[in-house]
Amino acid sequence: MTEKILTEVSKKLNVLIALSIRQLVGEKEFSGGEKRKQGVGEIARYLNSMGLEAKDIAEITGAPLQSVRTLLTPKRRK
Repeated sequence: MTEKILTEVSKKLNVLIALSIRQLVGEKEFSGGEKRKQGVGEIARYLNSMGLEAKDIAEITGAPLQSVRTLLTPKRRK
């Protein structure tokens, strides 16, 4: 029961974080968008430095998990 509650709370917090980030970067469109997400790297590194895992970052930013993992590799950090 506790695990289910924690999962639901986590999902809701991810939505709130995603909405906040979209507001900060000025993204006004909420369509599913087929286009590539621009500027995810900086946000991904910031969220990772705050202790979030790649899976959570991918959910928040809407980027594919593999892309987030690639962005977080030390070689890609410049």
